[in-house]
Amino acid sequence: MTIKEVEEKTGLARSNIRFYEKEKLIQPTRNVGNGYREYSEEDVEVIKKIAYLRTLGISIETIHRLILGEISLQETLRIQVEKLDGQMVDLEQAKAICGKMLQDKTVSFDNLDVGAYVPEVKEYWQSNSNIFRLDSVGFLYVWGGSLTWGVLTAAVLLIALLAWPKLPEKIPIQWSDGEVSRAANRIFIFVYPLACGVIHFLFRPLWQSNLRAYVWFHNDLVADYLANFFCFVILSVEIFSVLYIYGIVKYVQILLFIDCAVFAVLLALGMYKLVKKR
Repeated sequence: MTIKEVEEKTGLARSNIRFYEKEKLIQPTRNVGNGYREYSEEDVEVIKKIAYLRTLGISIETIHRLILGEISLQETLRIQVEKLDGQMVDLEQAKAICGKMLQDKTVSFDNLDVGAYVPEVKEYWQSNSNIFRLDSVGFLYVWGGSLTWGVLTAAVLLIALLAWPKLPEKIPIQWSDGEVSRAANRIFIFVYPLACGVIHFLFRPLWQSNLRAYVWFHNDLVADYLANFFCFVILSVEIFSVLYIYGIVKYVQILLFIDCAVFAVLLALGMYKLVKKR
């Protein structure tokens, strides 16, 4: 079968199926004639099993161990039931507290007395530490917002407008060992803000669609974060170009390395905390 036929048989998106392949959960054969993947009925059944277990909240890592025979399904289900029981206890506790608060018709944010509902406040904070782990990555939501993209794009456009009157006819767009390897007409300075628009309106939706395979991640958040990150890189390169023209800076690689390192670390830390919350 082709992947299109597998999509029809399983009802799953192609991105999910490709992700399972990437994670080595399924390994379809390749047609030696055309190089296309060919799926068997067994592959289809395995895909259905994987998707079903994912709906139960079982991780990809655990499913991989199941396929390899490193852990039994019975043991996996027992562990998952314990995990779900813990989540249900937390939900029931939150529901009970909300019900208790509703009994007081006069309660408001201004007169809310936390101690009246939670006598041991410090212990209560500790039991809900997962919530505070999520709060600690709030910078991801700020960085991934449309407002941030708007600010970055406006900054890129503003720099282009301010620099335009004093730019030479040719401006550098590529560098090698501190020397210009390629130049373009100065109108290229306006390609930078245009690129921010393309990233936000074209690539961002594509990333969101592809990241849906990672169902345990906040795919929209990651896609927004990446879109704004690339816009930030564009802003950095644009500023570098202007400064390079006037001999103020020379090596763009250092700038790009710092950009990538900082934001990769921030994204990794943020997503680690989001995953730990689960």
